[in-house]
Amino acid sequence: MDQPKVTTMSQPLARLFDQALPLLAVAQKALTQLQAPATLAARFFVGMAFFRSGLTKIADWDTTLALFADEYHVPLLPTHVAAVAGTFGELFFPVLLVLGLCGRFSALSLSVVNIVAVLSLSEIAPAALQQHQFWGALLVGVILWGPGKWSVDAWWWPKVAR
Repeated sequence: MDQPKVTTMSQPLARLFDQALPLLAVAQKALTQLQAPATLAARFFVGMAFFRSGLTKIADWDTTLALFADEYHVPLLPTHVAAVAGTFGELFFPVLLVLGLCGRFSALSLSVVNIVAVLSLSEIAPAALQQHQFWGALLVGVILWGPGKWSVDAWWWPKVAR
């Protein structure tokens, strides 16, 4: 039995695919090289946003307490405890996140701070909600894939595992 002939339409397509494979391999290698700096940039971006918020809270503690009493309605926590816990979370976990130290844990902790911040406001502007959603998406990336090669975790955990 004779082999079916390849149509003339599929031959150029097959050649194009064969030519594209090396380019795809180069693109994949380049994108892989960008993972570490992109993860660091995401950690830094989110970490700085939360850290600045924490600095604002400690700069005027009386106003912070007033905000937690009047604006932020954190469920299940007294006003003073919520203010201290929120401020601590915004100052401590961003440092861990930026360093990539206990990266997944710090990203998960900041996710809790982020969710509580959104839920505690009776009204939130659409732009502010979108910002919190963006931070949340970046934090989920760190939770799922880790803090990346440019992190204390990447350097430290292999030594601990030995």
